[in-house]
This record gives sequence, structure tokens and C-alpha cells, in this order.
Amino acid sequence: MTKDKIPTTPAILALRAQAVVFTLHPYKYEERGGTKASATKLGVDEHLVIKTLVMEDETGNPLIILMHGDKEVSTKALARSLGVKAIIPCKPDVAQKHTGYMVGGTSPFGTRKPLPVYMEKTIGDLPAIFINAGGRGLLAQMSPAEVIRILNPVMVNVAI
Repeated sequence: MTKDKIPTTPAILALRAQAVVFTLHPYKYEERGGTKASATKLGVDEHLVIKTLVMEDETGNPLIILMHGDKEVSTKALARSLGVKAIIPCKPDVAQKHTGYMVGGTSPFGTRKPLPVYMEKTIGDLPAIFINAGGRGLLAQMSPAEVIRILNPVMVNVAI
């Protein structure tokens, strides 16, 4: 993806509509590369690259969890925090149905339908983050305060 051919995604439109200050960072997407590949290609610390994960509880209610790229989500701790029996990752086709985004390009902004958003609380302490802008190979750099302002996520402590 070249800088002059950056697509306008629902996430970018949502960010612009909310007057978010952000910078787009395109990179060559690598299948199954994850945050490690994007961080390497952009020359940034993987801890600053935020994963947007779509999960669901035991009754199929979907949610988004934002997590540091170099951490995993303790689904048991998340389930306890939410007062549900279990949390599991959504299958890719189910996640796409909920968000409108392909796995690898999932953004918490501009989702097909509103989903509850949970965020690892330490993300808010970072000076800047890189988060998916709604396309594979496209991250938006912004202040975590903007994410908090726009999404009003519930802060959780579920990183492992």
C-alpha cells in the first residue's frame, strides 16, 4: 500500500468525524505477522501497537478488547471482570460480521454495530499508540486519550 493510495475506511471516517488528531502509517501487510511484524516494519516498540480483538461471552454477546501488541488477554480474568462464565475469541467470520472488518484489519472505530469496548488500563499511560485504522497494513498513531474520549472503554487489568 503506497502513501498516495490509502483507502478511506469506516474507521478513518469515524476518526475524522470526531476530530481526532491522528497520523496514518501504512506498511506491507504480512499474513499472520501480527503486531510483531507491523511494529518491525514501522520501527516502533511492539508494546505501543494495540491489538483490537473481537471476543464473545458464553451466550455469544460480542465485545472488543484492546491490548498491547506484546501481551495476551487472560480470558479467565476478563470473564471474571465482566461477571460472565467464559470469554472466547470470535471466529474470523463472526468477528467480521460484528465489526465489518477483516481479521488483520479490525479497528475499534467505525464498527458495523456498536460493541462494548474494554481496554487494558496501562494503554492509557502511553505517550502515543498505533492502532488499526480499518485495513490490513494500515495503523493510526494517536494519543490513547483520544481512544478513551471516542470509545469510552471500560478499563481492565487482564494482560498476561
